[in-house]
Amino acid sequence: MTHHETDPEEELRVLIQKVARRIRAERAGEGISDSQLGVLWRLASEGRCTPGGLATGEKVSAPSMNRTLNALEASGLVRREPSNDDARMVWVTITPAGDHVIAETRRLRQQWFHAQLEALSAEQRRALEEVRPILRRLADA
Repeated sequence: MTHHETDPEEELRVLIQKVARRIRAERAGEGISDSQLGVLWRLASEGRCTPGGLATGEKVSAPSMNRTLNALEASGLVRREPSNDDARMVWVTITPAGDHVIAETRRLRQQWFHAQLEALSAEQRRALEEVRPILRRLADA
């Protein structure tokens, strides 16, 4: 295969990445980084967490997570509170403003995706629906 020909497997991988990237581009919260948004998603879906737990979950170093949390806290999107049980432990909680960023991001992403599906023909939507189990399997791998 020459470098001008496209490997179908590679093209499929790139296309899936591009769709995911395009969906992620729809977001609320002006100036919020991907890592900050990732922390907000995690707190919104899993509830309060320690900074160490967030660092592990997001696969970043503790100092990097601390910088992310400092920025989120300064923006009023998370709150850090000492644990009642252990004075050395801190809990990070999403604030109502942080919840709003997540809700608005979800709304924007759903709106964008709905518009893309609406623009497809009925046949194209059926074809996409048929690959749902395959995409679920890939997503859960």
